[in-house]
Amino acid sequence: MSERIVVIGGTSGIGLAVAERQLKEGREVVVTGRDAGRLQSALEKLGVGASGAAVDARDEEAMRAFFAGLGRVDHVVLAATGATAAGPFRSIPAEALREAAEGKLVAQTIAAQAALEVLRPDGSLTFVTAGSAGAAIPGTAGLAAVNAAVEAMVPVLAVELAPARVNAVSPGIIDTPWWDWLDADARQQTFDTYAKSAPAGRVGHAEDIADAIAYLIGAGFTTGVVLSVDGGSRLRPSAL
Repeated sequence: MSERIVVIGGTSGIGLAVAERQLKEGREVVVTGRDAGRLQSALEKLGVGASGAAVDARDEEAMRAFFAGLGRVDHVVLAATGATAAGPFRSIPAEALREAAEGKLVAQTIAAQAALEVLRPDGSLTFVTAGSAGAAIPGTAGLAAVNAAVEAMVPVLAVELAPARVNAVSPGIIDTPWWDWLDADARQQTFDTYAKSAPAGRVGHAEDIADAIAYLIGAGFTTGVVLSVDGGSRLRPSAL
């Protein structure tokens, strides 16, 4: 029997790339997303071996009901995200910070808690954070705070939830729809600047993160790790 993996926030961007990669690995894939239309489009793209549910990861009752209806799960990837809360620190609206925390820290936590009820004892949880957690880039304090909070849980949970493995990937700048909050010119300028400065010479793609997550899922002796997948930008802070 093939393993079953659940991708929370698996209808676009990194989450969808993870689902595609895991199908190629021969696993049964279940994806979730808040938008029913986007979910349907994702399932049509994924094809045989994939199923899904339109469910909001911020809704505790809905998450518990979703996982209870699945039965045993082998691996869970937590790719839910929310508002950006980007901008100068002195002008970040409190509501934007709350929305960012709810959409990522709270949503991923709720989903992980619900998953534990059906996760196999030695299965895995993989969180998706972001390189902003440690990059010290002006204008990203809100992003850094939310992502660093998720990352701080990883080593604690790796010990508390053992023998289940708990890891995270921390992507750098990845060309996904997450960047749609910027206009096209600003987005391209950001990508071009990053590509010129990062040692890898380019921005990342969702498939790059899916590859890293595939490693963590299969690495049975790896737990408590936050894996940076940023094209080396952490080595050259000016890249961001």
